[in-house]
Amino acid sequence: MTEPAGWKNFFDRHAPKYMENVFTKNTLPEVEFLLEELSLPSGSAILDVGCGTGRHSVELAKRGYQMTGVDLSTGMLEQARRAAEAAGVELELIECDATRMTLGRSFDAVICLCEGSFGLIGLEEDPVEHDLAILRSIHNALKPGGKLIMNALNGLAKVRQYNKEDIAAGTFDPLTLVETFTLESDTVDGTVTITARERGYVPSELSLMLRLTGFEVDHIWGSTAGNWRREQIDPDEIEFMVIAHRKA
Repeated sequence: MTEPAGWKNFFDRHAPKYMENVFTKNTLPEVEFLLEELSLPSGSAILDVGCGTGRHSVELAKRGYQMTGVDLSTGMLEQARRAAEAAGVELELIECDATRMTLGRSFDAVICLCEGSFGLIGLEEDPVEHDLAILRSIHNALKPGGKLIMNALNGLAKVRQYNKEDIAAGTFDPLTLVETFTLESDTVDGTVTITARERGYVPSELSLMLRLTGFEVDHIWGSTAGNWRREQIDPDEIEFMVIAHRKA
């Protein structure tokens, strides 16, 4: 049975099983990629937006960084707390909606990875305003010149995947590149199924949104979970990677 729509509902239920997903198995090389791109000294403050189970935050904390993770899901944050305790590191973990994130201080860098809130749209949410609000919140949390590293869903792949029948059925909206689908996953007490919405992007649109919210785009590269790299976007891959910085 499909449960009430909501990403929080899904991630709260799926949290204990999340680290079983295949795309979570390359945390160490992903962290090395982040360290190369950020070029920050140990002790710098990094904000992880949509931190989930904290797999990147925990590894960065092991390297001496002051990590703050925010997430909508109580269940995911509980897994992050357990992971930090097991690793013997400290994480500041905050439950909040990234569209309304107000932390009252600034960070040296922000990461927003693997659809950590960005592009995950509620059924009643405006897909443009939702993600613009996240970018504004991130901008407010960054020091001038601070870097943002984020993944976005590849709208080129969605365009190539769907046809006129899918558009007529409401599965795909070509005006917003939003896909509406049934999402099912295992939990410790059965299966959770929700109606989900995900928003894809073409690089030019996302570059414009970043500029409008006070960022300068440095690079947009091809990016698949477990295979982050500095190459052209593959039109069939799931994600791409954005490197940007807050304008001074």
